[in-house]
Amino acid sequence: MSVNVRIVLVNTTHPGNIGGVARAMKNMKFEELHLVAPKKFPHPNADARASGATDLLESAVIHETLEDAIADCQLVVGTSARGRHIPWPIVDPRELASIVSPIMTDKKVAIVFGREDRGLTNEELHLCHHHVHIPSNEAFSSLNLAAAVQVITYELRMASLYAEQNAVHKPQWGTDWDIDLADSADLERLFAHMEQTLIDIDFLDPDSPRQLMPRLRRLYLRSLLDKVEVNVLRGILTATQKQVKE
Repeated sequence: MSVNVRIVLVNTTHPGNIGGVARAMKNMKFEELHLVAPKKFPHPNADARASGATDLLESAVIHETLEDAIADCQLVVGTSARGRHIPWPIVDPRELASIVSPIMTDKKVAIVFGREDRGLTNEELHLCHHHVHIPSNEAFSSLNLAAAVQVITYELRMASLYAEQNAVHKPQWGTDWDIDLADSADLERLFAHMEQTLIDIDFLDPDSPRQLMPRLRRLYLRSLLDKVEVNVLRGILTATQKQVKE
């Protein structure tokens, strides 16, 4: 079964970890590796740790920003090892597999992993529909990057094999959807438009925004908007802006 799941590594410091991730991915038959501003890559240490998965390193796509790396994805999941100030929908790797499995053959999915020492920033996590947490030993939660990728890709692989062997096709909402899901770039344009409109109508104070936009992001990302729904919302925003200017 062909899957459209990309593994995205953000600001990876040690090139050996990139090679270890490539090895983990190839073991589970995942081939799309995307790197956001890696510190050292390409590098001999990455090749050495890849142990035969150097083809994934050679085909890896390098981006300057996370926004670029996920722009064409319809579902984005960020890894998080700790709770956040604003709660976000959070799942474990097996629950994640049940969410991704119905769509990973025809939709683009990104699983995003953060820096070795501090993970993903709040701003980066706010780009994600879901957060995934690996429930490791609370007294010693110290999975390295390749191990974390291995755990999550294993669960995705098992879900893919089960669906293939049992000819399972369960549409995401119980029926085949008539419109493609909005991708990350569509959503970012929506949020930028929404923020400007809220400023225009004096609902959002740019000097004291509090947590309004992160909470609105959480609301709409939970909904998994399709492209027409995004266009409808942007049409409402445009009409609102016109009324304000008149």
